[in-house]
Amino acid sequence: MPPDDDDPEKQRDSHAPLEDGSLWQRARKVLFGPPRDLHDPHVFHKISLIAFLAWVGLGADGLSSSAYGPDETFRALGSHPHLAVFLALATAITVLVISSSYARIIEHFPHGGGGYLVATKLLGAPFGLVSGCALLIDYVLTIATSIASAGDQVFSLLPAEWHGWKVSAEVAIIVLLIVLNLRGLKESISVMVPIFLLFIATHLVVVMGAFVLHGHQIPAIAAGVVDGVRADARSLGTLGILALLIQAYSRGAGTYTGIEAVSNGLQIMREPRVPTAKRTMTYMGISLAVTAGGILLCYLLVGATPVEGKTLNAVLIERLGIGTWFEVLALGAEAALLFVAAQAGFIDGPRVMANMALDSWLPHRFSALSDRLTMHYGIVLMGAASILTLVYTKGQIDALVTMYSINVFITFSLSQAGMVRYWLRERGRQPRWKRSLALQTTGLLLCVGILSVVIYEKLGQGAWMTLVVTSVLIGVCILIRRHYRTVVHMLAKLGEDLDQLPLVAEPAPAGPLDPKKPVAVLLVASYGGLGVHSLLTIFRLLPAYFSQVRFLSVAVLDSGSFKGADEVERLEAEAARSLERYVTLARGLGLVADARSTTGIEAVEAADRLCRETAEELPKAVFFAGKLIFQRERFWQRILHNETAYQIQTRLQWSGLPMVVLPVRVYG
Repeated sequence: MPPDDDDPEKQRDSHAPLEDGSLWQRARKVLFGPPRDLHDPHVFHKISLIAFLAWVGLGADGLSSSAYGPDETFRALGSHPHLAVFLALATAITVLVISSSYARIIEHFPHGGGGYLVATKLLGAPFGLVSGCALLIDYVLTIATSIASAGDQVFSLLPAEWHGWKVSAEVAIIVLLIVLNLRGLKESISVMVPIFLLFIATHLVVVMGAFVLHGHQIPAIAAGVVDGVRADARSLGTLGILALLIQAYSRGAGTYTGIEAVSNGLQIMREPRVPTAKRTMTYMGISLAVTAGGILLCYLLVGATPVEGKTLNAVLIERLGIGTWFEVLALGAEAALLFVAAQAGFIDGPRVMANMALDSWLPHRFSALSDRLTMHYGIVLMGAASILTLVYTKGQIDALVTMYSINVFITFSLSQAGMVRYWLRERGRQPRWKRSLALQTTGLLLCVGILSVVIYEKLGQGAWMTLVVTSVLIGVCILIRRHYRTVVHMLAKLGEDLDQLPLVAEPAPAGPLDPKKPVAVLLVASYGGLGVHSLLTIFRLLPAYFSQVRFLSVAVLDSGSFKGADEVERLEAEAARSLERYVTLARGLGLVADARSTTGIEAVEAADRLCRETAEELPKAVFFAGKLIFQRERFWQRILHNETAYQIQTRLQWSGLPMVVLPVRVYG
């Protein structure tokens, strides 16, 4: 039985599906696929990703930024395009430094968690909360911005009278991505592989083509760069040049978003995870550095200048002169990759939510898995939030990019600060601490610098909205955790009060239950106050009716416990140990007792199946389960605490099986 209210720190979600074979069940299987078999030793292998597929699913976010990051940087240079050489170098170095520092984070946090876990473990829970909330808002904006940007590119090729349908089409794409992700990450990413490869191929042709077709101009361009810098030094001065470079550098800050995605999504990596994740990070870092830095140099090589109604990438591809067919192919691949980039939000957003739920910052149901082993609540919420964001901004990319420009660097800065603190503590203890400290310090300075400039430039343009929403989310998380801790304290006190029970002189012997006699069947979770209180309540209310009891439990697999197929066996062993404690207690009270357990993902369905099997074996069984009852009921208590006991009761009663929900009062 999942710890519905017995242990809120380990609460698991559940919901009761309709009967097998119903129209909804058949439609659900078609849309989302059949349930995964938890006891299949290859189940984790089937849903995990090799480095290439992880690069597709997580690297698309970073690579897609080459559609607008270098564009923004180059436009900011205005009449000083020759400075693009320095910005191309700075862009490539920044990408490689940040990706290298995150590779070190992967080594030290091999179970994943990314920025949230790094900040929590190395800086403290408050910093982890800020990092986690910033990441959640960032991933919502990742989805909304990517879809809106792709929509702009697609609808720019369509008649003006069709533009009224743009937001509706973008919403439909998000709904499609929700369905794909509910089917499973591997399935959703496999669909996107051709798009990703087409983008890589076409943009490799663009970068190489620019250098091949315009390579003869490199000496003249190099001389022009030298002359331009000298002229700028006379007109602007050294500080003026530096200010212009910093402004243009910060305008392209969106280029670096998505680099942290690999460390956040480590749980979906194929074993051995750390080498797989580091290989994925290498693919991402090199591909983004070459693409973003190369495109900036290509602008300079072909003499690209802003054209009304066109992106600079469109101007660049057109000036290569390969042909109209290639322009359509390359720009189409760019637009399609922006759709794929939204996938990062659906992969990592729910994982951040799950990690925060396991720490009680968010409702525990967000750590639950579906029967396809996906975090369905997180996927749906991320999709719904991005749809609301699109509707609120009317799909205007300018507003979305402005809102999108801060949060990721808050997380970057906190992660780098945590690792700098770690290496300062470890100095002298590990052989390569100096090199690691230098790398993380460089990353920290870069991230804090970019964050400071972005806040200075963007705050008054609408980025304040992102900070307000993030602050509100932080406040909500604090209230949620305070509630869970209050309940845990109350249950701990209840358990202490029941520690010293008067046991009989001679415990009941072990042996099978008598199917001809009444049996009290109690659904329990981990050993604790609620289960013990429920057991005593049964025999206080009906002291002469029951002389034997069976304990039932469901070991629920969630995102925190599912790190591989061997975790199923570990969960089952924990459930067996907990049940043994209940059986020992019951026998000590003079009752004949035994226990049964099962493993599942959806608690109600697994518990219902276990109860039916028990009813066939013990015809006179009466089922019981404990349920926390608050003195003052609030709507949010139903969100934070599921209704597992009542849902099981409904299913059993419709099957003709008696079940009683035993209230346990909580004052609060």
